[in-house]
Amino acid sequence: MGKIKKSRKRNTFNYNKNKKKLKKKLRRKEKPHIECPQIRKAWDEHKTVKQNLQDMGLAPGTKGMLPIKPKKNTKVEPMETNVLKPYVIEEMEAEASVRGNDRTTCSTDMIEYVQHMVKEHNEDYKAMARDEKNYYQDTPKQIKRKVELYKRCHPEQYAAFIASLQSQKST
Repeated sequence: MGKIKKSRKRNTFNYNKNKKKLKKKLRRKEKPHIECPQIRKAWDEHKTVKQNLQDMGLAPGTKGMLPIKPKKNTKVEPMETNVLKPYVIEEMEAEASVRGNDRTTCSTDMIEYVQHMVKEHNEDYKAMARDEKNYYQDTPKQIKRKVELYKRCHPEQYAAFIASLQSQKST
């Protein structure tokens, strides 16, 4: 009997695989990328995850964070925290306290729609719902939400629009 065909095949170098890329991919799996820049900056490669997080004053998980209520006779000792890098928490709190910009905007069609409705009916949302330009058959509450969205997204433009309406009515 002869040998199986597969066992006779000699190992050859595969030129189609990028060995450098594969090695980088493996290294990335071993050490995941830390998203938080404050933690990444304070991270020490020579320490374990638990040691690094303890130095920063962070907890690796929720387990053990809240003490279990002890029985009546035992005394509770406060947990010792040795925070060697308090600036990490301070920077994270500062970043969290900064309010982000509101990026919502209104389409030009919706702006025209809202301006028409306000021009014709002022604040009467029921009349707006019965308007013939209400193509999408919005309910009064939906129209009210659209008007409020327009007010919130473009406050200067809305104020100028209302001022122009006031000047037209007074004339």
